[in-house]
Amino acid sequence: MTFTIESEQEADGRWLAEVIELPGVMGYGQVRVDAIQHVQALALRVIAERIENGEPLLDMSNVFTVLS
Repeated sequence: MTFTIESEQEADGRWLAEVIELPGVMGYGQVRVDAIQHVQALALRVIAERIENGEPLLDMSNVFTVLS
């Protein structure tokens, strides 16, 4: 699974980054790299919460390898 981050600069100068595959997962920053870091951290929290709650996820088959 690969997540796509789209970023754009707002009229007020702040940067907004969004994870396309996770609707509503957005982060702001004063500079582009900060917005990207914020949205990456938020995406990981959202994914972890979904796993903990047994919610369906995107295809995670190539993210984890489970050894016997």
